[in-house]
Amino acid sequence: MKFNQYYLECLSHASYLIGDETTGRAVVIDPQRDVSEYIADAQELGMQIELVIETHFHADFLSGHLELAKATGAKIVYSSVAKPEFDFMPVEDGERYSLGDVQLEFRHTPGHTPESLSIVIYEHAADTAPYGVLTGDTLFIGDVGRPDLLASIGFTREELADKLYDSLHDKLMTLPDTTRVYPAHGAGSACGKNLSTDLWSTMGEQRKTNYALRAPDKSTFMELVTEGQPPAPGYFVYDAILNRKDRDLLDETKMPPAMTYSQARSAISAGAMLVDGRTPEEFALGHLRGAISIGLEGRYAEFAGSVVKPDVDIVLMTEPGLELEGKNRLARIGFDRVVGYLNEPYQVMFTHREDVEVASRLTTNALGERIADVPELQLVDVRNPGETAAGMIPGAVNIPVGQLPDRTDELDPRKPTVVYCAGGYRSSVAASLLRQRGFADVSDLLGGYGAWEEAVQNA
Repeated sequence: MKFNQYYLECLSHASYLIGDETTGRAVVIDPQRDVSEYIADAQELGMQIELVIETHFHADFLSGHLELAKATGAKIVYSSVAKPEFDFMPVEDGERYSLGDVQLEFRHTPGHTPESLSIVIYEHAADTAPYGVLTGDTLFIGDVGRPDLLASIGFTREELADKLYDSLHDKLMTLPDTTRVYPAHGAGSACGKNLSTDLWSTMGEQRKTNYALRAPDKSTFMELVTEGQPPAPGYFVYDAILNRKDRDLLDETKMPPAMTYSQARSAISAGAMLVDGRTPEEFALGHLRGAISIGLEGRYAEFAGSVVKPDVDIVLMTEPGLELEGKNRLARIGFDRVVGYLNEPYQVMFTHREDVEVASRLTTNALGERIADVPELQLVDVRNPGETAAGMIPGAVNIPVGQLPDRTDELDPRKPTVVYCAGGYRSSVAASLLRQRGFADVSDLLGGYGAWEEAVQNA
């Protein structure tokens, strides 16, 4: 058996290729939208990808099932409960599929979503103990899938939590302790609240350490998994619906169009957003008026999807040579409305200095002075509630960055404002959004709450 795990840090997303060396037959599970790596690896291994298996309709990324099926001729597989708007191969609960000696067993594990599926892997047909299980978003390392993401489109979180408990106890916890557990996401994903940085574990280890599996009864379990979940980024419902549809395919080799300053400004005047993918430090030193700071070095697509609406055109600004990366990373969440990128951005800023602004970033000492000297100062903590539970700067209000576009009216644009997060990436996003919305005096905190806490302790 060949078993490859692919981990995409910027979306905390794990996907898999499983192949049988005796037959050269392979499957890919939960692929990202840019699929060239799977194709290249299968070719190198001398294998043919014949199935693209989706554990569920993902909400946090746009899956590459259509791209991979088109490129390889593979069939797309979902649980028989699923109803996608394209041709697929439905699999029943308990159904097996043979790649040769390698065997796959499909188990319906609803809860995170109604159609959630787990895949038990047997390395050899005669094995009684499985090699591992691909759990999708049903079981994570240290956590379980959140049951509330579909609450807005027809299912209550209580209904799904009830199903999730049964799936975990009746379908996954019946597996031997030695069974390896391979989930679809790791730490940083908004699909759960307590995900580990480990990329795999065993059923035995999860039985001992996973807080949700240790719940003594169903009612306790339901309380535990429905409380304290981070706010879902705004694009989640969009992606959950789009993953069901027959949509346009991504050409990951195609560059977006180059735009002059005049063309970019015309697009922005017509409603497009200018997304600046440089680092927060570079953005602060100088950026074009109205730009949103979302650094490519971080969780770029996730935060673009948190502050930009799916139906808005996007103009990219990146370091020269990174334009295609910016386009493809946005495409991973289905944001295909990149109308172009600003050509020669540094020359543009030099030529149009009247359109260049700097961004105020405060040290902890400078923030302390502002708090003392400016009674009307607005402090905005853009971390998630689970993070703020450990402490906030006195006087701050909590508006998670993903909620800020819809809650800007809770703040006064006339007041001096300071935004902070954990380390400085999200605060740069949020501060730039507020400036774009007309806030005249906005700063963000260098080093975020961590730097503030350290300064207080050392005072």
